Amino acid sequence: MTHEIQLRLTPEIAYEPERLKQTISKQLGIRSSEISGYRLLKRSIDARQRQVMVNLTVRVYIGEDVPLKTVYETVEYPDVSTRNEVVVVGAGPAGLFAALRLIELGLKPIVLERGKDVDSRRRDMARIAREGVVDPDSNYCFGEGGAGAYSDGKLYTRSKKRGSVDKILAVFHAHGAADDILIDAHPHIGTDKLPGVIKAMREQIIRSGGKVHFNTRVGKILLDNDTVTGVSTAAGETFLGPVILATGHSARDIYHMLDDNHIKIEPKGIAVGVRLEHPQHLIDCIQYHSKNGRGRYLPAAEYTMLTRVDDRAVYSFCMCPGGFIIPAASGPDQQVVNGMSPSNRGTRWANSGMVVEVLPEDLTDYEQYGNLKVMKFQEEVELNYFNESKKSQNAPAQRMLDFVNGHESKTLPETSYAPGIHPSRIDKLLPPFIANRLRKGFAEFGRKSRGFLTNDAVLIGAETRTSSPVRIPRNNETLQHVEIKGLFPCGEGAGYAGGIVSAAIDGERCADAVANYLS
Repeated sequence: MTHEIQLRLTPEIAYEPERLKQTISKQLGIRSSEISGYRLLKRSIDARQRQVMVNLTVRVYIGEDVPLKTVYETVEYPDVSTRNEVVVVGAGPAGLFAALRLIELGLKPIVLERGKDVDSRRRDMARIAREGVVDPDSNYCFGEGGAGAYSDGKLYTRSKKRGSVDKILAVFHAHGAADDILIDAHPHIGTDKLPGVIKAMREQIIRSGGKVHFNTRVGKILLDNDTVTGVSTAAGETFLGPVILATGHSARDIYHMLDDNHIKIEPKGIAVGVRLEHPQHLIDCIQYHSKNGRGRYLPAAEYTMLTRVDDRAVYSFCMCPGGFIIPAASGPDQQVVNGMSPSNRGTRWANSGMVVEVLPEDLTDYEQYGNLKVMKFQEEVELNYFNESKKSQNAPAQRMLDFVNGHESKTLPETSYAPGIHPSRIDKLLPPFIANRLRKGFAEFGRKSRGFLTNDAVLIGAETRTSSPVRIPRNNETLQHVEIKGLFPCGEGAGYAGGIVSAAIDGERCADAVANYLS
């Protein structure tokens, strides 16, 4: 016999198996010895009140064996080696999930990735931190797994109307992610675990007869009048079939190629700001309402901040508890930072992007750049930071309270950012309309969350890669480009996603759309 029950418990009980079992027996009115075992189905932390509580959904087994492994949604991947081919440009979350879904549907994916496999990327990323050398085809943005491969691996999304989040989590789990991603309200995999999961996905694609080509940068979309016939690469190779274009939010050469060839694109709003780094213990104290921090049981605390200043959103983005800040440039003359966390979220720092909404209509000085005006603005912000850093990845930084008050930071706190930081006037480096809104936003966040606005926190810049500066317009029903048949703009790079899960969902939707197109 099994029962599913809801519990609301203190962390001391929720995270202690024996005490939890005793609580379950009281809830069911049976002896503890009658319980064969239990499995957690859902877990969330409620820290809104001074007493932090943990909400659990538990499946309890009474008088029967506990399954060795809970059966979750499974997917069958047939052999598609002789089936119709579909070109998938990009091996990030959107591209990988598109490829796996194509196999489910009996189609053969040909995945073209400009960068290297997920293991080889490590050496190139280490060079960025150690030597400041950025390989434009192999970095934190480009390569197998895309920008999500070496990240916190956050799997939380609000895009639940577009597709099945549970299906996406089940696929990650089937390829090696821990059971926790199926349980926690805000699941994450961790930068140390994601590469293995991504590699397992690639191996499944190949095992089913699909192809994955690395170091293969697409240079041109092949057209027959208004219909895509395939792509050609920078090396002169040709791959034929309908095209799922899932290149990620930093593939600026692709945007130039589309614009130069009069394939319709549109400027899209982004968000620009800084990475804000606090001591993790301070965030734990604030979020868990305790001077002792998170204690023995609770995980590293997260936060979300959001306000509006002068009719633009100011908000936290990609919050990484127990994480570190990384250099995220994808080419020369760029100073860009991002954040990530290991699976245990165990470092001494918490960081998040703190950004201001930027809309195309805000950039009247960039009208001469047409559809690429938001991208041009993004490039200039990154170049300004790079030049200030004396053309290195050692990043400009300013203490948080100094930024708000317009003061120079004489010293800086210890940081997780490996290439190092140096004092700079971030308040002057940022465009004024961003700096002013960010300053007011920080003041409000400090009023809402006591202790958050502090000189123990440091701003490190620049955070510019929150989303794509371009949208590739597509038909809402067929998901094909509005003017080009057989071209399926997909994921973050096309302007239709904002994170790993939403990109994966969009990849699956585009695969379904291709199947309908071919049928």
